[in-house]
This record gives sequence, structure tokens and C-alpha cells, in this order.
Amino acid sequence: MAIKKAPAKSAPKPAATKAIPAAAKATAPKPETSTTKSVSPPAKRPAVSAGTKNRQAAKSATPIKAPAPVTVTLKHLAEQFSEDHAMPKKQAEAVLSDIVGLLVTHLKAGDRVRINGLGILEVKNRPARTGRNPATGATIQIAASKKIAFRAAKELKEAI
Repeated sequence: MAIKKAPAKSAPKPAATKAIPAAAKATAPKPETSTTKSVSPPAKRPAVSAGTKNRQAAKSATPIKAPAPVTVTLKHLAEQFSEDHAMPKKQAEAVLSDIVGLLVTHLKAGDRVRINGLGILEVKNRPARTGRNPATGATIQIAASKKIAFRAAKELKEAI
């Protein structure tokens, strides 16, 4: 004896207010006909290296700009100095510009300048060396130069 199965009931069709084009009907998902849902295992994602993750995160994340730090100029310092020491702004600007001039003079002479609570300024010699042009890969000769080195004082490091 053969058992006849009853035809599956179709879900009621919602009332359509707009006509759906024929191309959209062919690709539109069909409603489920049974009341039980089949659960499929989650699809496995391909293995992604750490470098790829970082690139993907960089592409997808919108860059968040940090607020620009406030630039304090010699005029700002002179204004504060004049308020703290009850002197005219012009005189405070002259004092600070003279201090900067003295620092430059001593650094040109090769002296080491130590300011308590701030740090040490000194000129260091950089010897000549060979380098590479990153665009072409060609080797180039980099001339000897001098640079100003600053080493922060312990007090400054602890304060920050």
C-alpha cells in the first residue's frame, strides 16, 4: 500500500501594492513553506593573517583625528612672563629673545647647555654614511652633518 502525502500548504501571499518587475520576481527569495526551520552550521571563514586583519581594519575604520596641540610661541611666553613679573610685554619679549640668542650662540660654539628642570641641549656630529634612495634603490652618499640633541631632565619626565 502506498501512503499519499498531502500537498504542502503555501504561505498566504501578502497583498502587493506595487507591481514587481519580472526580473525581480526571479531573484526574490521565496517564503518558507514549512513551519520547521532547518539550521545550517555557520559558514567557515578563510584563515586571515594578522597583517591582513590590520589592513582590513585600517580600510574599514574611519580615521579619528586627534585635536591639534596648541602651539605656544615666544610672544605667548613673553605675555605670561610679563604678567607673572609685573613688567611690560616689550621688555619680557626682549628678555626671552636674548635668552634664545644666548642659547644659539653657545650651541654654535659647541657648548653643552644645561637648564635645571628642563634638560640638556647639545650639538652632536653625524658622520658621513651611505644610504639608499627608496624610489630607485640606488646607493647615495649622505654628507656629514650636525644635529641638536635634547635630553629631558628627570623632573620634566616625571612632570609629564
